[in-house]
Amino acid sequence: MKYFNYVLIILGAIVAIYAKSGTEQNEYILIGGIIILMMGVYRISRSIPSKEDSDDVDNTENG
Repeated sequence: MKYFNYVLIILGAIVAIYAKSGTEQNEYILIGGIIILMMGVYRISRSIPSKEDSDDVDNTENG
């Protein structure tokens, strides 16, 4: 499942670059690529723990 997030990011970037590269830009493909890219970034950031959460755990154990 972890690799699926990276695939979403790469696929979204490729689609966004493809939509932007033409002389006549297709905004709908560009928006779709950005949405796919952001879905991948969101899914990865969801799995990273917050620094404040880890500090709270450390403080309760020491205090």
